[in-house]
Amino acid sequence: MSGEHVAERPEVPAARRPPGYGPCVLLKHGEIFLKGRNRHLFTQRLQDNLRIALRGVGGSTWIKTAQNVTVLGGQVPREVLVERARRVVGFNTVEPAVRVPSEQDEITRAAVDAVRTALAGRPAATFAVRVKRRDKGFPVTSFRMAGHLGARVREAVPALRVDLTAPELTLTVEIDRKETYLSCERLPGLSGLPVGSSGRALVLLSGGYDSPVAAHRAMRRGLACDFVHFTGAPYTNPASVYKAYALARELNRYQPPGDLHVIALGKAQKQLAVAGAGRLQVVAQRRLMVRTASALAATTGADALVTGDSLGQVASQTLANLAAVDEAATLPLLRPLIGWEKQEIIDEARTLGTADISVLPDEDCCTLLAPPRVSTRAGLPPLHAVERRLDLEELVGTLLAGAQVMRPGDGAVVPAGAGDAAPASGPRVPTA
Repeated sequence: MSGEHVAERPEVPAARRPPGYGPCVLLKHGEIFLKGRNRHLFTQRLQDNLRIALRGVGGSTWIKTAQNVTVLGGQVPREVLVERARRVVGFNTVEPAVRVPSEQDEITRAAVDAVRTALAGRPAATFAVRVKRRDKGFPVTSFRMAGHLGARVREAVPALRVDLTAPELTLTVEIDRKETYLSCERLPGLSGLPVGSSGRALVLLSGGYDSPVAAHRAMRRGLACDFVHFTGAPYTNPASVYKAYALARELNRYQPPGDLHVIALGKAQKQLAVAGAGRLQVVAQRRLMVRTASALAATTGADALVTGDSLGQVASQTLANLAAVDEAATLPLLRPLIGWEKQEIIDEARTLGTADISVLPDEDCCTLLAPPRVSTRAGLPPLHAVERRLDLEELVGTLLAGAQVMRPGDGAVVPAGAGDAAPASGPRVPTA
């Protein structure tokens, strides 16, 4: 950087400056940057999701689009806007920023103020200035502008040293035609595709670590998710329903809220046991779940099912058993975690905010009536033989007729009813 003289634009009188300059948030687009002619559809979906995430934020907000960037601001503390924006899938980075008119003196003053503010919260000994001109009509090149701003910052803060290789503090300046954005902080976003841009899915949501992480991974590939939870009611307590509700509420923070369907499976599980499932009981139960979920998906508009299966993690998740479960589904069955190790899943759950819920005790319906030893290679002929002893169509219809539906995250409560699933006042589960 150097302090060489650069041509300056005349200062814009304060009375003539466009309103609204000041703190804002720069949101850099993720994968949609790679899209072609339909990129605007992805951008529109991304910004619609952002508007939904801003509901109830406590003040007016505005959103505008620049080149591969969304700018967010309003009469709301910037840290609140940052927190909401980081929930939205599709932004690579979230940058607290300030915007000023694209006039050199305005940019210079803002640069010095931004560095001083950043140093007050995060001491640093070295710095660098990165300038990007989106508006090539700006009369000063990026290189010369960076040198000019660096010199002014050093004059204001003499203790700072320039380090262009590994600076402790980086001031980013992006110059557009009418306004310029300055930022000293870059936070990671969730990246991925905007939720809803790839369609809709129905997630088989248990109370464990795996399925919530799988749901979030599906969201990051653009799938809007509804949830179905199978409980062992009336033979198990309602703890798993409370957990499913809390997990769905946490997951709905990352998408336009989806519905949670609760289905009491206990009596159907007993019918499978009476029909002689034996060592096939667990796989037969899972086949019934995906068969029921496939039928439910026809009413929710889902084009796929999502599960938290990880290959070989438990006996029911061997390759042969997964294939046997697939055969019962009428929709694609997606398994985002198929190659993940358990510790990887737990670590992701902690980052996501679902781990503290998943660890709570409950009675898992999958263990209800489970045999001492589960078949690791369930064959289709014996499974079909067990299922022929039941009227599957009638059984699925009965399960769906008794389903409870709620929307966690919008003040909804869990209805009382099927299998004493929950009290009428709704679940009381600690949030993550």
